Amino acid sequence: MVLLLFVDLDPDLAALRPLGGFFVLRTVRPAAGDPGAALIDELPTLAKTYKNPRSDVYRDVLTFRVEAVAKGLRTSELRVAASIAHQALAARLWSVALGCAVRYGGLPDLDPRLLRWDTGAGAPDDLWLTEVRPLPGGADPATLAEAVVHGHLEPLGEAVRARYGVATGLLRGNAGSALAGAARELGRWARANNRTDVAARTRALTGALFAHPWLSATGTRTGPAFRRRSCCLYYRVPGGGVCGDCCFTQPPRSSPRAASG
Repeated sequence: MVLLLFVDLDPDLAALRPLGGFFVLRTVRPAAGDPGAALIDELPTLAKTYKNPRSDVYRDVLTFRVEAVAKGLRTSELRVAASIAHQALAARLWSVALGCAVRYGGLPDLDPRLLRWDTGAGAPDDLWLTEVRPLPGGADPATLAEAVVHGHLEPLGEAVRARYGVATGLLRGNAGSALAGAARELGRWARANNRTDVAARTRALTGALFAHPWLSATGTRTGPAFRRRSCCLYYRVPGGGVCGDCCFTQPPRSSPRAASG
């Protein structure tokens, strides 16, 4: 039997910091009068991004982010950049949620209306939680799935698919890959810090999440390793190749849309 010592959520979610920048969630606003406070207020919430991508600050939130990713990757294929941008946000959301579940034994409310997204920033400065309030019921797999899958990944996927034509299977594969990656990073941290409790809790939660109908068909798992059934299209980026969990062992040479399912 594994004994986990859980603690209450603190206002700045400090227990996430040792896990690395991808797990950190900004919660503490700058002091009143600080220009940074006004900037945070102008950032779009994820709820508005999913329902209506337009923003007074960034004109079009998804377009701004996808075009920034395309520029960074030096690709003209916006569908490819949209897939990579989607997977990056999915990884941030899974990392925050899984990290809180393992370190605190509970989740803050990750309602998309409470999360603001700075599409021009990288982790950990891209996501801001405007209020830290614990969700009832702790952090069981059903609570995690409700918060991340239904609260974020479903509406995010719908927005990306509608705008850029990225296939549903690919987007779910991105979500599975992001979850597996977050779990591996937590496992590495647990081993490096001799936290067998954290490792065990991570394995149990990840296994239960991959049994969820929304994620169960995204790939196959062997221990911490994950092999997805779709491709994120990174091989189409100049100088890119196949990722470690790709369904391909080498970049395909067939139709550009062959890997989109």
